[in-house]
Amino acid sequence: MQVTQTLNEGLKRGYTITLTGAELDAKVTEKLIEVQPEVEIKGFRKGKVPMAMLRKNFGDRVLGDILNESVDGAIKDLLEQSGDRPALQPKVEMENGKDWKPGTDAVFTVSYEALPPIPAFDRATVTLERLVVKADEASVTEALENLAKSAQAFEDRKKGTKAKDGDQVVIDFEGFLGDEPFEGGKGEEYPLVLGSNSFIPGFEDQLVGAKAGEDVEVKVTFPAEYGAAHLAGKEATFKCHVHAVKAPKPAEIDDELAKKFGAADLEALKGQVASRLEAEYKGASRAILKRALLDILDAQVKFDLPPSLVEAEAGQIAHQLWHEENPDHHGHDHGAVEPTEEHKTLAERRVRLGLLLAELGRNEKIEVTDAEMTQAVLAAARQYPGHEREFFEFVKGNAQMQQQIRAPLYEEKVIDFIVAGAAVTEKEVSKEELQKAIEALDEL
Repeated sequence: MQVTQTLNEGLKRGYTITLTGAELDAKVTEKLIEVQPEVEIKGFRKGKVPMAMLRKNFGDRVLGDILNESVDGAIKDLLEQSGDRPALQPKVEMENGKDWKPGTDAVFTVSYEALPPIPAFDRATVTLERLVVKADEASVTEALENLAKSAQAFEDRKKGTKAKDGDQVVIDFEGFLGDEPFEGGKGEEYPLVLGSNSFIPGFEDQLVGAKAGEDVEVKVTFPAEYGAAHLAGKEATFKCHVHAVKAPKPAEIDDELAKKFGAADLEALKGQVASRLEAEYKGASRAILKRALLDILDAQVKFDLPPSLVEAEAGQIAHQLWHEENPDHHGHDHGAVEPTEEHKTLAERRVRLGLLLAELGRNEKIEVTDAEMTQAVLAAARQYPGHEREFFEFVKGNAQMQQQIRAPLYEEKVIDFIVAGAAVTEKEVSKEELQKAIEALDEL
């Protein structure tokens, strides 16, 4: 076997691997001799099958295995000798593959882009600011008021009172396309909160001003993207009878409210609310701190990037944004989505930071433990109530899905490692200031 380097330009590498016909023939013979004692073919005793018969029956398959093993072994050796780590799986092609014949030399070309050397990075040089927000009494009170509103009841308004936004109307309704009622368009004594936007656009607006005991005819047009195809884009009339008009009555902020939310009493509920708010504030603060850290790393640490990784990432970004702008198109049967310069710039940042964090984690032997992975899978499984076990088994047998779950866990652990060694100061701010800082992240 002969391995010759044909390209060494920047991060691009190229090699030819030549396996002579004589070399391959010798290896085939060696392999066939090795298995001959165990081979049994009709007409011959076990172990007594002639070599010519073995070569005729098994030679091509053995030759294919030897070609694969030889090339894989050669690539492994050259990577060990060069110290290269390919950015993507090396591309292997056989010269004259369709025309190649056994007995002649087999020549393979191998090409890949090597991962670049990552400059050393001292986390102690990083200066960060952590925003701290306290769950003050006003914030806790506001949260309790929202809880009370969500637990609100409705009580009958005075007879003859007109319904307004926020009121609940109890209605019978039946929908018609022309003069024909349609399936699924009928309900009795349905409690509808006006302004909740839980019905077809325009439906609730036409019940504003209705009184208990009245009949109201509501005319609407179903959205073009409506889930039921036989109704999508159609004009419909709903005949409604209003049984009652009810005013919202927020729950009292007391021990009874606390018990509705699983707390022993109001003081316990206040403590739970304060803890939840501070957890939310910490999560938002961490997002701001993480962005600041990534900005510092992106600005300070520079190295060559494998073009193939940048190109793949830019394509993925462009494709993702296209689907966000076209939410009704869920498939991939659309035209090519060409990345813009903005996409490529963002891709370069992502690739650079991804390689940097991966290298730092590798050097520091940072790993995601089995216990951490299990917890993450269980958390993801909760998104599929009633099918948690099926999801867990799916992830267990799907390496790509495992990597999708493990990657963000790994990144967060590397971020934690850097922050732990950085100079971090704390700055107490208001909830409003924290919110503005979060909104600023979305604008970048």
